[in-house]
Amino acid sequence: MTSVSTPPGTDVPPSRREGTRKGNPALTLIAVCFGLFMVGLDSTVVHIANPAIQADLDATFGELQWVINAYLLALAVCLIPAGKLGDRYGRKKMYILGVVLFAITSVAIGLIGSIEGVLVFRALQGVAAAMLMPQTIALLRSTFPRDQFGMAVGIWGGVSSVSIAGGPLVSGLLVQSLGWEWIFYINVPIAILGIVMAALVIRETAAEKAGGIDILGIILLAGALFAVVFAVVQAQSWGWGSAATIGVFAAAVVLFALFVIVESRVAYPLLPLSLFRSAGVSVGGLVFLANFFAILGVTFLLTLFLMNSLGNGTATAGLMMLPMSAFAIPSAPIGALLTSRIGPRKVAAMGLGLMALGLAMLTLVNVETSYWLMAIPFVIIAFGSGFAIPSGADLIVGGAPVHLAGVASGFQTTCIQVGGAIGTAVLSAIVAAQVIPAVGATTLPADAVEAASAGVVFDGFPAVNGAFIDGMHISLWVAAILCAVVAALVIIAVREPKHHDFGTVAEEAVEGLAAHV
Repeated sequence: MTSVSTPPGTDVPPSRREGTRKGNPALTLIAVCFGLFMVGLDSTVVHIANPAIQADLDATFGELQWVINAYLLALAVCLIPAGKLGDRYGRKKMYILGVVLFAITSVAIGLIGSIEGVLVFRALQGVAAAMLMPQTIALLRSTFPRDQFGMAVGIWGGVSSVSIAGGPLVSGLLVQSLGWEWIFYINVPIAILGIVMAALVIRETAAEKAGGIDILGIILLAGALFAVVFAVVQAQSWGWGSAATIGVFAAAVVLFALFVIVESRVAYPLLPLSLFRSAGVSVGGLVFLANFFAILGVTFLLTLFLMNSLGNGTATAGLMMLPMSAFAIPSAPIGALLTSRIGPRKVAAMGLGLMALGLAMLTLVNVETSYWLMAIPFVIIAFGSGFAIPSGADLIVGGAPVHLAGVASGFQTTCIQVGGAIGTAVLSAIVAAQVIPAVGATTLPADAVEAASAGVVFDGFPAVNGAFIDGMHISLWVAAILCAVVAALVIIAVREPKHHDFGTVAEEAVEGLAAHV
């Protein structure tokens, strides 16, 4: 992540400052890639493992969502302040501390033996990921000469993409052969190598004393985000019109309003409101929200469909999901090249349009259709997402005031996590809304709702089985429509900014190149 400690009035963003170069660039790149690979792997291994976690720990459908959302929310809230802490106390220290905490929480998740414990340590794992991720780019910036930084960014993005693409397959093999706990235990040897390498080769960066940490802003934003996701998830059991659901949504609105008030008054705001004077920044944020709302929310449901509805093993399901993640590897660089040639406005709209098309095609899938009816849309969605990431980043970072470029990059990454958390919660709620009345109309026990919402097939109850498929199709349409609406908004509301060269676009999109991270 780009550091966010740039004081008001700074006329060169952190991403463009030369600074004093320290350490060996190549060895520093290798060292930070251990932490990067570990976080990238964990961003996609969980989806395949979720059915095994649910069966082993007797987790409810709502708790299963929180296995993903606890991580995403903690990561979203902590990214910007973690970058600030790295600037203040040293990026090497924060990176190593993040890797250590990530390894400890990974072991704890596998050993804890209860779903409540898993959720607590998944949230702490998200904090650890937020601690180390901003430092990876900041350390590269402080080590590589400006003319070589683009190459480092390319390798950074490639390592991240490979780890993300391999996540489903690695998860499937580990869950099938050793158990779901091993998708977390595998982080330990990677972390040990990363810690040793970092301690030996990374040179510490100078601590920056300027600026403050907006503690109140962090608390208010965290509370607002948590309240929104919690209300959506719990509405499945509370009811959408219940006093509890409405009350939590109201609390989220109040907390967000207070956050806006605080940000307008503090000297060093977490998210300066002046950032949003540009339509490109605001709409670019929506590009990331829609992209990851669809990608993470739909992936959650499709994994349940492949394993529980179709009866595939974890390794097979991982292979079946591979086209979506594998084609993300070439799609982002192609998207960056197109952005540099024809501009971010057209590429962002094109990317979200492709996603909408792929999602709409997936609505034709059911338990009897050919796998190719899934594989082709997977590839279309991968390219759509890959096009949307660098173009959306160029709209945000390129449209932000120069002295707020670092904060804009942090805002971009926060939109990724928030979009994924809300997408998982909303699309799962849509499925549950279809399943609950279907189960209620049968002789099945009430607790069958949890299994049916996860796509488990009940012999002799076709209406219940069909309700999950119907809910999945509605969710796909919701995600497709959202992508299409935001694509139209990009065309209508945003003026085409000046085109940047490929290296600049890649640098602006560096966090986004990590896709699900």
